Amino acid sequence: MISVSCAIRDALLTGDKTAKVFAARKVARDWRLGRLDFAFDCAMPDRPAWPAQVELRLPRDMPRRGRGGSEQGRIALWHSLAHIEFVAIDLALDMAGRFGESMGQAFVSDFLSVAADEAMHFAILERKLDSLGSSYGALPAHDGLWSAAQDTAHDVAARLAIVPMVLEARGLDVTPAMLSRVRAQGDENGAKVLQRILDDEIRHVALGAKHFREICAARGENPPRSWRNLVKRHFSGGLKPPFNDSARSAAGLSRDFYAGIA
Repeated sequence: MISVSCAIRDALLTGDKTAKVFAARKVARDWRLGRLDFAFDCAMPDRPAWPAQVELRLPRDMPRRGRGGSEQGRIALWHSLAHIEFVAIDLALDMAGRFGESMGQAFVSDFLSVAADEAMHFAILERKLDSLGSSYGALPAHDGLWSAAQDTAHDVAARLAIVPMVLEARGLDVTPAMLSRVRAQGDENGAKVLQRILDDEIRHVALGAKHFREICAARGENPPRSWRNLVKRHFSGGLKPPFNDSARSAAGLSRDFYAGIA
């Protein structure tokens, strides 16, 4: 029986966008069905494989996207979302493969399920781009998300604090306004896509917050205080309102986590 770590590593090193989607979903399915051994004999790569046609830039070098009113603006919006979801596949896979041995089988199950969700999100967004006459890789994309993973590769608490509890939580804040703009443009299909992603991301943030609290309990630390310290140390972007307090609360992020450092 192949180990779960080797299956995850192979998915991370799958560069083709369609093959990555299938690989991530297969790992999650095989784990759920008991076809993978809970063993960690394969190290995670420093970087996953991504499609060769995706031009990566620093976040500061990315062109401004605008509000998505023109056809070009709409393509840029959906392309940026597709990139976020594509990288999110690898972030979830790496979370399970890098920290699963110390965190246990429930942790692996949770983040492989997240990887499968992100793969589905990317596939939906790819179809959306195709309907607009574009595709993933047609525009440049930024490398900031994976930089966050590299900066927190040494500590599972730091990874949880930054990836699900900052980066994904930011998606909870900005998606409702984006959804309203898309619906105002008459794109009801696009609105349904965004609503599905928002609903799933609440669960993803909740999983991150749950495991972060468990780590804090084991270490005898106060969760909000520990989270704030990790954010100050590992996240340079700053937390900016407005916040979607209701969605954050549903995901286990009460205001005592983030209000004091916004």
